[in-house]
Amino acid sequence: MNTLKALTKSFSHAWQGLLLAFKHERSFRYQLAGALIVLILIFILPLERWEIALLILCIGAVLVLELLNSIVERFVDIVKPRVHDYARMVKDLSAGAVLVMAATAFILALIIFWPHLHLLGRL
Repeated sequence: MNTLKALTKSFSHAWQGLLLAFKHERSFRYQLAGALIVLILIFILPLERWEIALLILCIGAVLVLELLNSIVERFVDIVKPRVHDYARMVKDLSAGAVLVMAATAFILALIIFWPHLHLLGRL
């Protein structure tokens, strides 16, 4: 198989994974909605390049952790389908990682956006 064909196939699988997450994971859809709001604000507000980079990094980190959380949940369900204390703990820890990153991203977004939104309120 040539390199371009292999690369195209890899991207196709990755895209299918994102579509699967969008279709079956409500939290992923919520995170995407939040990302869209942040991206709109990035284009509307006069932000510095480092602020834009930090916000995009936060968006990526939250979405990646959400995907990893979904992977962990499915894997735990396969390995230990019955409710078990360890299975629940693994799922809770994974969800906790997403919560920590999402809260961090939210706080950073507030820090970056607040001065701009405060000024818009005066108009």
